[in-house]
Amino acid sequence: MEGEPHGAPLNSLGRVAGFDEAIAAGDFRGEPADRLPQVIRALENPNFRLFWSGNFLSNIGTWMQNVAQGWFVLLLTNSAFWLGVIGFAGSIPYLFVSLLGGVVADRVDKRRLLMVTQSAMMVLAFLLAGVAFFHARSYGWARLIHLNSVWWVAGIAFFNGIAMSMNSPSYQALVPKLVKRDDLTNAIALNSAQFNMSRILGPSLGGYAMALFGVAGNFFLNGVSFLAVLWALARIRYPEEKRSHHESVWASLRGGFTYLHGERQMRVLLGMTAVVSFLGIPYITFIPYFAKVQLHAGESGLGWLLACSGLGAVLGAVTVAARGVIRHRGVVLTFAGIGFFAAIIGFSNSYHFALSECLAFCEGYSGILMISCFNVSIQQLSSDEMRGRVMSIYTTSFLGLPPLGALLAGELSRYIPTGHALSLMAAAAVLAFLGIFAVSSPLRELD
Repeated sequence: MEGEPHGAPLNSLGRVAGFDEAIAAGDFRGEPADRLPQVIRALENPNFRLFWSGNFLSNIGTWMQNVAQGWFVLLLTNSAFWLGVIGFAGSIPYLFVSLLGGVVADRVDKRRLLMVTQSAMMVLAFLLAGVAFFHARSYGWARLIHLNSVWWVAGIAFFNGIAMSMNSPSYQALVPKLVKRDDLTNAIALNSAQFNMSRILGPSLGGYAMALFGVAGNFFLNGVSFLAVLWALARIRYPEEKRSHHESVWASLRGGFTYLHGERQMRVLLGMTAVVSFLGIPYITFIPYFAKVQLHAGESGLGWLLACSGLGAVLGAVTVAARGVIRHRGVVLTFAGIGFFAAIIGFSNSYHFALSECLAFCEGYSGILMISCFNVSIQQLSSDEMRGRVMSIYTTSFLGLPPLGALLAGELSRYIPTGHALSLMAAAAVLAFLGIFAVSSPLRELD
């Protein structure tokens, strides 16, 4: 996964001199006397700094695991189809579990829920390291892992997807609790920046770590990286939340959809998010295939391709953070999305590594502009009491459909070249974006 949310001002006591005074007054998002530059203004809050830095270190490990997992699957199967299957297994829980995660996020302490889900992902990373370590051994009980390694990877990816789909709504909904409402756009942009900086460092480090230690080393380092975010979550402070337990889970979930039904602009945004996630995002699953088979770039080449995409995304996030307010968001997200899909089409048909790096950079830059506009708008339009459920529906739309898209692309790749399959899907997304923009006045009016 950015604007000013509805609701009363967060600091009911007015401007205060510093964070300590704000803590004493009960405001956990105090405002220091000396403001930081606009591009990093949200980092003036100590709680958000902890949250940001802990997630940054953890995300580096996650990207190291992602690059190693795709490479491990190719070593096991040498099949684009199996890449699609693993992508499906790791992401399909978003389609079914994220909605429940949003309801739970509105009912329990978000920090405690995040600590549970992050701990579960840490254990799964260590388990995956064990699978990779014993894969090369063909004696004793390790033979079972050796013979069924790809199914172990699929099972771990599935359970990791469950944990992540429970984690995402709380993660999204916690950010507004850590910053002043005027800094929310900047905070979400900085979150995008740290995530995408990890896309630069993680794959680059992961590519070299695979060459030095093998894929098991990457999975182990990812497990260790979760200690950073767990430490940060244990230390942050924010106002106590008022939670209601009167409604049933299904009544709460139904209330979220009823709320969205009355919000025309959010309905359009969620529809466009679904187009992106089903027809565009799945290409990420196949980047290892392009690096190994189409570009013959090896492990380090795969890391550089992902790093270029991450660099473009970081610059896109910095652009959003520096502007503070994104104007004409409907126009920006539409044409940024078209640029995103065009870069995917070019990347899927490139046989030159330098050109692929440039296209990956363009994909990252345009993609983060589009996603930031989605996130800013939905956070801004959502009410405080519905934010967990709204963000769970957004998460389901954004992260729940890529597994179906990856499965479709993997199946198409059995009949036509993989690059052609992804190009066909991206071209369909371009037509969808143009059509929605042409007929939807709520989208054109979004500012």
